[in-house]
Amino acid sequence: MATIVLGAQWGDEGKGKLVDILCSTTALCCRAQGGNNAGHTIVANNTHYDFHILPSGLINPACHNLIGSGVVIHIPSFFAELAALEEKGMRGAQHRVKISDRAHVVFDLHQRIDALEESALGKGKIGTTGKGIGPAYSTKAARSGVRVAEVLREGILEERLRSLERATRARWGDQLVYDVEEEIQRFKTYRTLLPPFITDAISFLASYQSRSLPILIEGANALMLDLDHGTYPYVTSSNTGLGGVFTGLALDPARISSVIGVVKAYTTRVGAGPFPTEQLSEAGEQLQTIGREFGVTTGRKRRCGWLDLVVVKYSAAVNHYTHLNVTKLDVLDGFAEVRVAVKYLVPKAAILTNGAAAPNGTSATPGEEGEDEGMEVGADGVLRRALPSFPADLALLRDVTVGYKSFPGWMASTRGATTWSELPARARDYVSFIEEFVGVPVRYVGTGPDRKDMIVR
Repeated sequence: MATIVLGAQWGDEGKGKLVDILCSTTALCCRAQGGNNAGHTIVANNTHYDFHILPSGLINPACHNLIGSGVVIHIPSFFAELAALEEKGMRGAQHRVKISDRAHVVFDLHQRIDALEESALGKGKIGTTGKGIGPAYSTKAARSGVRVAEVLREGILEERLRSLERATRARWGDQLVYDVEEEIQRFKTYRTLLPPFITDAISFLASYQSRSLPILIEGANALMLDLDHGTYPYVTSSNTGLGGVFTGLALDPARISSVIGVVKAYTTRVGAGPFPTEQLSEAGEQLQTIGREFGVTTGRKRRCGWLDLVVVKYSAAVNHYTHLNVTKLDVLDGFAEVRVAVKYLVPKAAILTNGAAAPNGTSATPGEEGEDEGMEVGADGVLRRALPSFPADLALLRDVTVGYKSFPGWMASTRGATTWSELPARARDYVSFIEEFVGVPVRYVGTGPDRKDMIVR
């Protein structure tokens, strides 16, 4: 049976720690989508391990690992990450990881394209990691990419990469600083190094499922960065939700035991895009400092704000979580007041009777009797109604007034707590409210960076 771990917000929730804990009893750990734009840090035996393209299951010496067909893989980064892990003492890691022969390759050229396209957007830039993930998925969709299996066949890679270089240079001219022949030359070496890692992922995964061995799926990024369900266009270029697991791995949906949504006790986001509960204030700075909120992949400061349960409830509706893991509860220990977003309010004129946003320049269609139910008058005298869910319309999202519920802070340490009873009563109330509001039980509560700092309920 398979357990699926997915990010419920905008990423960086702490999925890697839960994966680390769960993989101790797992035979196979898999990545289904994304690339080395993802980032987990796991602390084990006082050593920090950073993961980007490799599954975190490598921490467990008895766990095998699979990079699935839905992943796009930068081969130099794959080998560099393996080497870095082994330098930190993770011996034999190269013998416990396989790459799907159907996964697509990220070339250095894709990274150059990523930088050029992001620069051209100016103030409207997305805030990508610059790892070439979007351009790699673009060539995949355009049917001009290179799959891992094709790297081994001399001629295919060379022809397609040269063709992509010609098309890119035709668009960008001298702005493109790149030597296609140099990259082709390097792939002659990779062609000799890759064969032990490549596998038919369909048969490989089926062999574990047919024997009912425990499988762990490690989601990359998070639901709000999903290409279809996230804050488009400020998203990544793959399906980061539950759907991407099935397309990226060919997993049997009848063999799923649980889907765990990982929720940080507050909210963070890297890069541009809407963030309704962002705190450009002392509270936001405290969250950033205490939580050490720097991107593992980019090193950028993460934007910080209060927990947004509108986001988490929407995420649960898409991903159908069976349990939640609330992480980094200890970061909130020193706050006298903790706030949680419970609704988004918009002016009445911006809402249609079905709860959707009215198009620009139009008014809401008159509703039936009782249409003013649920309306609230703000301090500014404007009549507002709560949106039924997280909206697709980013213009509407920019105009929402966030409705918060305030909790008195517990002002006591939760650091290192491993049982529910150890938590202060107010901290327990906070966690209980999350599960009641979202409608999904909280099974795990993270109380510190170490793998032992976890409450299991």
